[in-house]
Amino acid sequence: MSDATSDPSPSIESNLLVTVSGPPGCGATTLCTQLAEAMDCPYISGGDIFRDLAEKRGMTLTQLTAIAQESEELDRELDERVRNIAEKWGASHKPCILESRLAGWLAGDRADLRIWLDAPMEVRKERVSDREETVAEMQVREFSEAQRFDSYYEIDLDDRAFYDIQLNTARWSKRGVFEIVRAAVEEYDPDGDEGAFETPDVPF
Repeated sequence: MSDATSDPSPSIESNLLVTVSGPPGCGATTLCTQLAEAMDCPYISGGDIFRDLAEKRGMTLTQLTAIAQESEELDRELDERVRNIAEKWGASHKPCILESRLAGWLAGDRADLRIWLDAPMEVRKERVSDREETVAEMQVREFSEAQRFDSYYEIDLDDRAFYDIQLNTARWSKRGVFEIVRAAVEEYDPDGDEGAFETPDVPF
């Protein structure tokens, strides 16, 4: 597959609040960066918020994850920040890209377009092989997060019925994934929108 990620992303005229979610290595960072550039809008990542929290505490991601497993306060702080951001940008009618595992859930009906990205485990392992977090740590974090989200909010991460788009990013190049989502954003017409699937409310 050819890939032209070095080429500038074509501009997109849109005021949509787009959420992007998926497991580590799914390609969310790449897509969100491309969308934010094309839409000339902020890209807010739950992962960056979590990394900032770790840095402020002088901890690694693994150390902060271990603390999050023991207390729900940290997770709730992060999730509330993500939901507040969704409320702010949803009311502003300005474009924004919001990315986290729970972004679609937390934004709810405030989001105009909710996207879930994924890829086979072996592909995702290869993609994260050069990151600070090891593959084993990534798998532990995925399992831990799924348990915590179910415990805190009764969220089943396997329930993806409300997402507007679900993509296996291993099937297309980075540019190909972007072009698919670009088409969805550009072709979205609120006047022709017959209704999104309802997002279950997340209790805080």
